[in-house]
Amino acid sequence: MAATAGSAGLSDYLALIDPALAPAVRKVHRAVRAAGAPLDAAVKWQMLTYAFKGDWRHWVCALDVGRSGMKGFAGKVPPERALHLRFLYGVLLDDPGGRLRAGSSILKTLDFPSPAEVDAALVTAFVRDAAERFEEFRASAHWSR
Repeated sequence: MAATAGSAGLSDYLALIDPALAPAVRKVHRAVRAAGAPLDAAVKWQMLTYAFKGDWRHWVCALDVGRSGMKGFAGKVPPERALHLRFLYGVLLDDPGGRLRAGSSILKTLDFPSPAEVDAALVTAFVRDAAERFEEFRASAHWSR
């Protein structure tokens, strides 16, 4: 699926997920765009992924609805389905409220336990911080190998 600065990445992702989650996914997408960073969007690794200039190896953030949020999920669907906004280099982000959950040595995730709990202002703030720290991340010893 092609990268785009427009809405094709969003529409590609919406085609893969349960339509009940579409309003929350759109809300997160608008909040990501509100950060003002010129990020491309595409479906990568079954997530709506955002990166500068299609540099998917060094993506900035990615929205994940989990397996139960995908069309064709055959298991028991939980009553509330979480959305997860992952930040590849989340360890660099300011998180005074402790909202980011560690996922690896560098990745952190902003979890929303239900679609109703998506906080657009918080998403925009974290995405803006991540975009501003992109060059710091790229220059770090971990990624210069």
